[in-house]
Amino acid sequence: MNVDIHTGVQTAFYLALVGVLLGLFLGIRTIVSGRKLMYFRLRREQIMRGWRMVGVGLAMGVVAVFLNQFAEPAAYLVFPPSPTPTLTPTITLTPTITLTPTISLTPTITDTPSVTNTPAIPPEIAAQFDAEVTPNPESVFSPPRFSREIDENNQAVEPVNEFANPITKLYGAFTYDKMVDGVQWTALWVRLSDAKILCVETKPWDGSTGGYGYTDCEPSSDQWTAGEYEVQIYVGMQWNNSGRFMVTGNPPAPTATRTATRTPTATRTPTGTPTPSPTRTVTPTFGPSPTLTITWTRTPTLTFTVTLTPTVTRTRPPTSTLWPTRTPRITDTRWPSPTP
Repeated sequence: MNVDIHTGVQTAFYLALVGVLLGLFLGIRTIVSGRKLMYFRLRREQIMRGWRMVGVGLAMGVVAVFLNQFAEPAAYLVFPPSPTPTLTPTITLTPTITLTPTISLTPTITDTPSVTNTPAIPPEIAAQFDAEVTPNPESVFSPPRFSREIDENNQAVEPVNEFANPITKLYGAFTYDKMVDGVQWTALWVRLSDAKILCVETKPWDGSTGGYGYTDCEPSSDQWTAGEYEVQIYVGMQWNNSGRFMVTGNPPAPTATRTATRTPTATRTPTGTPTPSPTRTVTPTFGPSPTLTITWTRTPTLTFTVTLTPTVTRTRPPTSTLWPTRTPRITDTRWPSPTP
């Protein structure tokens, strides 16, 4: 039987504890029984034997403490412990799943994504900029959410990405952050089929640095043709974000509006009035026989031509022109009487 040092020390410790208990028990029992003896000599010997047993029990207690605290280290000083072989755990093989061969898919041709151009502001719109504040490069806008109306907090009511004609006005609601007051911002509503700009909103920013905002577009109803539309948001000249939506159905046909136009009327130009006939001037002469001399004077006449002139103003009806008056007949002048 091979017992190591640790096991032997523990065994001796427990035996010492048994000796302590047995010595105390037997010693106390002997002392109690010795006190009952009648003869003095026998009583004293019995009591002395009991105390010796108690002393042996206490001594065994000291031995037990020594064995528990110092016996094993002291034994290792005399007999150094030799390494004992330990069992190395073996690797347990885990069953692996065997892959079942599957049918390989035939590679198909995948379209290579094309390069998407970044939207840019047209020069004719950039010429309208009047802000002088430098944009914050960290300004950010969310993609617009589209609806037919917005609430009091500038948020879209029942936003969708497809609208059916007829359409009058649409809203694009968005959130923004890190905006600078006074910086130029622009929103363009573009029809992608022909790149036509339906609405333009550009002005210096007058909102807060962050929150909710919107842009709206209300062209004539016949402009909302079926197709895809895009709303582009710019801060300064830099594109920031975009959102797209679809329009289905045919737009209502434009209604003809009757406008009153005035028809040019012919105005009657007054004709030339008859020129009075030449008058005969009498020149008196002093002499024996006064003579009557008639001098014909030709007066130039102004000739008018009748032209039809269109006018957009209402012309009063022409007034009737009075007939030329008859020139009175030349009266005879009396002959001068001779002066005495």
